[in-house]
Amino acid sequence: MNAVSVEGITKRYEKHVAVDDISFRVPEGAVYGLLGPNGAGKTTTLRMIMNVLRPDDGRVTLLGRPAGGDVLNRVGYLPEERGMYTKMKVTDQLAFLGEIKGVPRRVSAPRIERWLERFDLAGWKSRKIEELSKGMQQKVQIIGTILHEPQVLILDEPFSGLDPVNTNLLKDVVLELNRQGTTVIFSTHIMEQVERLCQSICLINRGKVVAEGALAGVKQRYGTNSVILGFDGDGSFLHRLPTVEKVDLHGNYAELRLKEGASPRTVLEAAISNVDVQRFEVVEPTLHSIFLDLVGGPRPLTEDAGQLPAAAAEPATGGAHV
Repeated sequence: MNAVSVEGITKRYEKHVAVDDISFRVPEGAVYGLLGPNGAGKTTTLRMIMNVLRPDDGRVTLLGRPAGGDVLNRVGYLPEERGMYTKMKVTDQLAFLGEIKGVPRRVSAPRIERWLERFDLAGWKSRKIEELSKGMQQKVQIIGTILHEPQVLILDEPFSGLDPVNTNLLKDVVLELNRQGTTVIFSTHIMEQVERLCQSICLINRGKVVAEGALAGVKQRYGTNSVILGFDGDGSFLHRLPTVEKVDLHGNYAELRLKEGASPRTVLEAAISNVDVQRFEVVEPTLHSIFLDLVGGPRPLTEDAGQLPAAAAEPATGGAHV
């Protein structure tokens, strides 16, 4: 059974179409990435999955049932707009969030202690939310999202506000929950995280699906004639190579896409003649390069970028759960 089935959903705000006939399915037990640039329609799509917004067309199924009602208690949702009761103590906030999802305090109490230890927050459990740093508050909300042990976990930009150490911790927690059977859907525009976590993706741009399916299959459709080059020296010569179709240059690191039929050896020979080569590898294209190819160029102002007309913008959820 699919954990989530999205069939032809559309959401309009006056004359603006934020989500345009999007369809995808998330199998049970998957880690699924909903990707796209700022303003692509990711948050609106997740809100429709959670029944915060109703689609104008199409339908959403959660765990085999229409989205809404009791089925939402089996889902953990971390919205893009974070929000907690800042005057509450950490343990009280978490116990309250657990009760909203039907978990009594006698059951949530040991879970809260365990997760606070895991997220290095045990020493702050009696402090008010307002006394915590932004990153610490983010971790409290993540705990609140998973406290009721949901079957489906939906995370909207979950790594926002986390430092590298806590980003890695959250990654480990997500994978651990997935190994225990939790289906995970998360939205992001940071492609490196997707490549480490996701088996399947849906890439949307301007409210439309531009790529969808298993991550390996999406990469395969873009061929394997790409080269990673690490070097010491001036890499500007790469832009002049006739066999190179595209150059993505970052200081002393470059990702190159070769023209059809071109031999990687021509690039290696040119590199040896111009720079000190430290790494040369023929690889499949990174998701980052695919992302740039598919969504490059100017984008319209849309709700995910916070730029809808005032009459079109819906209210924020104001909390870690819906």
